[in-house]
Amino acid sequence: MNDAGPRGAESGGGARRLALFAVAGVLGLIVDVGVLYLLAPWLGWYAARVLSFLAAATATWAFNRRFTFAVDRSASLWREYLSYVLAMLGGAAVNYAVYVLTLRSIEGPWAAALGVALGSLCGMVVNYLSARHLVFRSRGPR
Repeated sequence: MNDAGPRGAESGGGARRLALFAVAGVLGLIVDVGVLYLLAPWLGWYAARVLSFLAAATATWAFNRRFTFAVDRSASLWREYLSYVLAMLGGAAVNYAVYVLTLRSIEGPWAAALGVALGSLCGMVVNYLSARHLVFRSRGPR
């Protein structure tokens, strides 16, 4: 193994990494909306959204860990997971704010799904930078 960082990081990896991060985002969106609609009848749209975010963050962490930022790791799996979820809180705040604004502006059965989608798009940039530079940063020189 070399010390250049994540696989593909130096050989066109930036665009590839961003594309894989977007794939993880779509996966997270599907998990997010699914869990949200499953839990909302019992918890309401706002509390269910918190749990759906955690489910989506777990799914995107697993995907990003395996594919987007794949490197050999010696750190604790739980420490990395906790770091990932904490790093995603900035994007989650943006995401949740857009979600709430959407629910307050639009009515109908798909308003929550639209809010999740719009919030996810807005939070993606913050989440990508947090994941790339805080959680899955290169172990060697850049």
